[in-house]
Amino acid sequence: MPARILTIAQQKGGAGKTTLAAQLAVAWARAGRRVGLLDIDPQGSLAAWFALRRQALGEEDGLAFVQAAGWRLGTELDRLRADRDLVLIDSPPHAETEVRIAVRAADLILVPVQPSPMDLWATAPTLEIARREKSPALVLLNRAPARGRLVERIRAELVAQGVTLAETGLGNRIAFAGAMLEGRGVSETEPRGTAAAEIAALAAELAARLGLPES
Repeated sequence: MPARILTIAQQKGGAGKTTLAAQLAVAWARAGRRVGLLDIDPQGSLAAWFALRRQALGEEDGLAFVQAAGWRLGTELDRLRADRDLVLIDSPPHAETEVRIAVRAADLILVPVQPSPMDLWATAPTLEIARREKSPALVLLNRAPARGRLVERIRAELVAQGVTLAETGLGNRIAFAGAMLEGRGVSETEPRGTAAAEIAALAAELAARLGLPES
């Protein structure tokens, strides 16, 4: 089966794209999948996380990593997908050319949205790129409190816009930041915690949508 490609995209910075890429990659690798990570964000946050991970764990963790942009993007993506089950692309904000390439290549676009009006408004350009490239998009409520009127208003507005919402949502949990600082995932640092349970549920939902066989 050819590698499935998940692009994480959002035009607004600070939406949690890099954390999502790292946490999902670790969860899938621990489930026995061969996972590739492609960082096309010039900021290089995913590269910094991966460097910490290599220092702590060495090479044998089921993850492959490449940082690329511009003309190298397509070549590196082809190289990763050749021997991986799944490739995650961490895309930059405000770089339409690279984002369009990453969206076009993807089997699914994951669009994180924090429960704020600014994030809601910033989502439209990303969804429009996905629509133009004919790539399916899934919106994820990220860093959301357990309950609250604003969360429900944002959710209702997204539904009214006709977007597809992930069944799983992620809470605003310090465990994610703590794991990132160690070059790890929450499924490693706090495997029985709520954050790990949320990531596991999201990974399972995305795997089903991508048509991946059960691990």
